[in-house]
Amino acid sequence: MAANQTDYVIAGGSAAGMAAACAIREKDPGGRVTVLSEEADPPYFRPMIPFLISGKKKVEEMALLGEGPYRKADIQLQLNARVDHIDLTAQTVNAGKVGSFPYDKLLITTGSRPYVPPDIGGIDGSGVFALRTLADARKARLRALDTRHAVMLGGGLLNLKAAFALLERNIEVTLVVRSPEVLSQLMEPEDAVLIRRALDDAGLKIRTGVSAIDIHANGSGVAGVDLDDGSKIDCQMVCIGKGVRPNTDFLDPQTVEIDGGVVTDRYTACSTPDLFAAGDVAVTYDPISGEPIVTGLWTHAVEMGRCAGANMAGCPTVYSGTFGILNATQVANMPFVSMGIVHTRGTDHEVHVTESGSAYRKLVFSPDGNRLVGVVMVGDIAKAGLYRLVIRERMPVSKLKKEIIRHTLHYGHFIGKP
Repeated sequence: MAANQTDYVIAGGSAAGMAAACAIREKDPGGRVTVLSEEADPPYFRPMIPFLISGKKKVEEMALLGEGPYRKADIQLQLNARVDHIDLTAQTVNAGKVGSFPYDKLLITTGSRPYVPPDIGGIDGSGVFALRTLADARKARLRALDTRHAVMLGGGLLNLKAAFALLERNIEVTLVVRSPEVLSQLMEPEDAVLIRRALDDAGLKIRTGVSAIDIHANGSGVAGVDLDDGSKIDCQMVCIGKGVRPNTDFLDPQTVEIDGGVVTDRYTACSTPDLFAAGDVAVTYDPISGEPIVTGLWTHAVEMGRCAGANMAGCPTVYSGTFGILNATQVANMPFVSMGIVHTRGTDHEVHVTESGSAYRKLVFSPDGNRLVGVVMVGDIAKAGLYRLVIRERMPVSKLKKEIIRHTLHYGHFIGKP
């Protein structure tokens, strides 16, 4: 290796890791970039996993390498390389049988793992899945061949998309949600009325306000789920979507600051020199509240990964922060956007709601009414980008407030503004 060549090692080969690798290559064409991925599959678009189950996508259609922003050469990729130890003094990364890798700059993008509630019995049974990887999706697709009824535990976005993948295979699906309504992390129950109606119309069965206490099996695997209200659902498959936990077990909290994830500053740097973190393993900050936050959104991981790559390559770049909530997608053909502060019950935020039979809009302003801090839009998501700009830039809205509330805001209102 040339004396001036920098060794960059990235622990994790998903969104943040690959985005960082490409950013490094753009800034430092001569550096050595090694990506360590614990999976057997080359990097792929994780949000597409449900499409493998439904049959809409093949594995090769999900590949990250050579696609879109990831068209960079000379990035060494090591598969089946699960990082189990980092020697911060010697600056080496150990990945089990794959070997040890020296680094000058190290990025932690090890992502997260599904949270499986320990109080649910029978979670190790055949036919129980926590969908996070392509390997999980392959097993679920195979299990679906002999499944008449599937139960989804958790009403988050991934579980909803997985539910529809199974519905498309003519499998009966019941969603079991402990919260009063689906998507409780993204909106309040009254915000989700149109989405719930669309889910009902699509044939998804939903049980709210209950939790699973036991998954029981027979010789063929999963046979049913017992709920805490005394009822039972017969099924042949269970998918658990109860959130995720950052993968930090291989790190020593005495040498790397960990607080629900790897703590980073606004340049994605950790408390230890030459160490950075990005994606849903990293603790960053919410630009609205200023509070520390861990986020699992793919687009956030890409943005943060690119920022980390630039910083590692010697181009100081401030990460602009992550909205605590920022989702724009659709379920059951119902588009929705949820961003910023949207849970307002019991607070003194100023809230304006407009609704019709086909659209719902909730605007959340700061208690003094001077800033837009959150938006929920269902059905009609036009102008969501403008609202995001207003929220993210923390713009005073006194001169724009009527237009925001009336939904007449347009780009012309920003011309000439600093």
